[in-house]
Amino acid sequence: MEKIKVGILGATGSVGQKFIELLSGHPWFEIYELAASAKSAGKKYGDAVNWIMNSPLDEKIKNITVKVCEPGLESRLLFSALDSKVAGELETYFAQEGYCVISNARNHRFDPDVPLIIPEVNSEHLELLEKQNFGGGCIVTNPNCSTIGAVTAIKPMDDLFGVEELNVVTMQAVSGGGYPGVPSLDIVGNILPFIPGEEEKMETEPLKILGDFNGEKIIDAKIKISAQCNRVPVIDGHTETAQVKFKKKPRGVNELIDAINNFRGEPQKLNLPGAPERPLIYLDQPNAPQPRIHSGYGNGMSVVVGRLRECGLFDYKFVVLSHNTVRGAAGNTILIAELMKEKGILAKYLK
Repeated sequence: MEKIKVGILGATGSVGQKFIELLSGHPWFEIYELAASAKSAGKKYGDAVNWIMNSPLDEKIKNITVKVCEPGLESRLLFSALDSKVAGELETYFAQEGYCVISNARNHRFDPDVPLIIPEVNSEHLELLEKQNFGGGCIVTNPNCSTIGAVTAIKPMDDLFGVEELNVVTMQAVSGGGYPGVPSLDIVGNILPFIPGEEEKMETEPLKILGDFNGEKIIDAKIKISAQCNRVPVIDGHTETAQVKFKKKPRGVNELIDAINNFRGEPQKLNLPGAPERPLIYLDQPNAPQPRIHSGYGNGMSVVVGRLRECGLFDYKFVVLSHNTVRGAAGNTILIAELMKEKGILAKYLK
């Protein structure tokens, strides 16, 4: 099969680098173009980037000349790792010029005609693309990294018992803040109890993701959510403690654990290359999950749940862990593209 040529916008940043790492050797997609700011454009990628990934930078990628982020790229499928300061306008511009933009930025997440996708949770929301009018192109968005972990964890619970209220406290890794990120004197031996804009995302994004598409628009889910977000001295892996109240109370812990372990979504049914065999994994150990040990489960694409037990204030409480730069960013975004290809949606934008 001839691979689909893809471009990466914001390719020199930490999320752009993660796209490159995850797309290297991909069976369907070929990294063809890299685009970044004007100061990087015209340079060989190896000279423009401060490579911070654990794997070495491929020699072929090193020698790609970085282009400026503007229409004129040959690749019709673009993964956007652009900073939110510039992403909104640039992504709109690309979509208007006929490109399919799948974005990790926040700018378009709440546009009424733009789907906000976790492939295992709300793949049907891709039908919203039929309502877009960008002049031949499209925009699809990836949720906030902490939102992805929490929503994936509660999805099977919501399907069976109806989540009425959710209280969540996050302990977010420093890699979620990009590079160079939080200054060491602020985070080493410390916790920062404020991440700008993060709590608002956690309290609103799940409502769109878990909402219903009525053929015209998304009707938000009716869930009360309270979130508190903290930055902690962990490199990778966002940990969240959650409490839920249900409309219909489960018969016990085992019923919820079974729902978690049996959960599968469309990516698993379609056997997509980036899909983990189990999108949700429950661990019985009393001290699990832990980011240093468990964030790499399913190649970083599985969300790990543990410590599920009854709650004195809500119905149940538990701990969620997800790899913030893989499942929470580049990996989930690539999985969206795989899903669009396999469902025949992508083809119309590649002509």
